[in-house]
Amino acid sequence: MNDQRLIVKFLDHLELERDFSVHTIRSYSADLEQFGQFLSALADESIPHDEILTLTTERLTEIATLPDEQLEQSILAVSPTEIRRYLAVLRCSDYSKSTTARKLATLRSFYKFLVRKGLVEASPVSVIRTPRLDKHLPKCLDVQQVNTLLEAPNTQTLLGARDRAILETIYSAGLRISELVSLNIEDMDEFGGAVRIRGKGKKERFVPMGDKAIESIFDYLNMRSNRPEPLRSGPLFVNRAGQRITDRSIRRKLNKYMLIAGIPAHISPHTLRHCFATHMLNAGADLRSVQEMLGHENLSTTQIYTHLTTRRLRKVYQKAHPMAVGA
Repeated sequence: MNDQRLIVKFLDHLELERDFSVHTIRSYSADLEQFGQFLSALADESIPHDEILTLTTERLTEIATLPDEQLEQSILAVSPTEIRRYLAVLRCSDYSKSTTARKLATLRSFYKFLVRKGLVEASPVSVIRTPRLDKHLPKCLDVQQVNTLLEAPNTQTLLGARDRAILETIYSAGLRISELVSLNIEDMDEFGGAVRIRGKGKKERFVPMGDKAIESIFDYLNMRSNRPEPLRSGPLFVNRAGQRITDRSIRRKLNKYMLIAGIPAHISPHTLRHCFATHMLNAGADLRSVQEMLGHENLSTTQIYTHLTTRRLRKVYQKAHPMAVGA
């Protein structure tokens, strides 16, 4: 089993068994390729040992990659010391803490896979601590800005009706963009006011949707159908060619409607998911319910939104409580 076979089997495992998105698998593949370049640099006798830690990832791409068999041996023989050296190279390349943490998570998953396959006795990453990340509050639009954005598409056209339904669905159900593009018509429960979501790790959940979002979806489907009977199955959102819409297309459309709505801050489709969570909590929803609707495995992931709601409550407190501000 050569290194390519190892990596391919690992990526197949992510796709087939853990149901990771194409985008995520592409990131894992790039991370492992970069790590292989680092191992090739370690084995390059023309590079002085004390210069390894000062290498940048850009320099790594210029170094000849080891033959498959040697690179496989290097991958299987990696120690925690080599992992720490690799992290030092990432620091020299000015990678952010979040990017470094992601690359380390890739190696952590990869070596766990190799341990399960019996190819290494213990993971060299298990003793490495993930860098402490700086906490950044997610961007969030206020309710009026969201309303303006939702009204930006021209719903008199088929594509405008589709785009309005897409924006309404993300905001109404708090979906990840990967969850949105994978939706099928049969996932909709019009009468129950809910939608079935296939989230990370093949986990399914049912999320309630607002009447406006459901109405937008079925207005779009009625415009899309050229037959007397309504559409019953197939991709929910499609492009001009009738193929399932891509996340890249949705991002491009969102940028267009931001300009139309006059929203200056750069946002992504994920921002609407943040808005969903923040606005729900601001309106009194409990954290556990929001966690379930977002599909978060851990409550701590959902708790970041409480910082936004707490900030709002602090302003209310300072205005209303007679002892909030010193005389």
